[in-house]
Amino acid sequence: MDLRIFTEPQQGATYDDLLAVALRAESLGFGAFFRSDHYLAMGADGLPGPSDAWVTLAGLARDTTTIRLGTLMTSATFRHPGPLAIAVAGVDQMSGGRVELGLGAGWYAEEHEKYGIPFPSTKERFDRFEEQLAIITGLWAAPLDGPGFTHEGAHYTVRDSPGLPKPAQAKPPVVIGGVGKVRTPALAARYADEFNLPFADVATTAAQLARVAAACEAADRDPATMTWSNAVTIVVGADDAEVARRAAATGRDLEDLRANAVAGTPAQVVERLGAYAEAGSQRAYLQVLDLADLDHLDLIAAEVAPQIA
Repeated sequence: MDLRIFTEPQQGATYDDLLAVALRAESLGFGAFFRSDHYLAMGADGLPGPSDAWVTLAGLARDTTTIRLGTLMTSATFRHPGPLAIAVAGVDQMSGGRVELGLGAGWYAEEHEKYGIPFPSTKERFDRFEEQLAIITGLWAAPLDGPGFTHEGAHYTVRDSPGLPKPAQAKPPVVIGGVGKVRTPALAARYADEFNLPFADVATTAAQLARVAAACEAADRDPATMTWSNAVTIVVGADDAEVARRAAATGRDLEDLRANAVAGTPAQVVERLGAYAEAGSQRAYLQVLDLADLDHLDLIAAEVAPQIA
């Protein structure tokens, strides 16, 4: 199982905090550094305040050298699809081809209210999300010597666009996730390189991966061409006392973490991640909540990663 580090900077983080985590993750050999794309903290004061995901990733693209970078998930409500395609392609160039785009419909109404961002109905958000997927991937794929990319949609119209700039990669991988039973699997089958289950238990994971695999088959796509992943909160300690200390530092209840996240000693965490692997997951995004605790990453790299690879 490929292990990646996932952060939630809207809860309170500076750029330097994120850079320290990204550099440590890079030096330890983690597969990627990802961040959320939110503008408002949840259950915290969020000081010093939110940062823009793609501004942050642009900085990290220049301040790191090898680790892959991306979002879980960029909200389709935050940006128009053309400028988003340009931003992601630009950051991909800046990183030498290390960027991945996690894109979702958006869900957190309050952050939209606090920062003046329209928040339409669920149906309209998914309609816009679907069009954004079509436009972003279409712009990247538009040939340099062709007539340009055109999209005529209910919410976005693009006519004869050159689709510039092009990313360094032929196509940055697109990550789609969620537990929707119909539309989400269909969109993933059509557009995603990776399907992600956010904070879902093993049974939910297995059931949703089966739905997405069936949607792939219905679209004449080999499910083996999809990468399957989970995002999980992680708290690891060398012993029970260290587990309790790290849980307290996150502000989360230890028993809740043991029940609904991946928490415990290295052996317990390996067993829990192994259950996700048995359900079909190939990759885990490890959500670390205490960004100042870089020793936590060291422990995961030394005691968990070798046993779950």
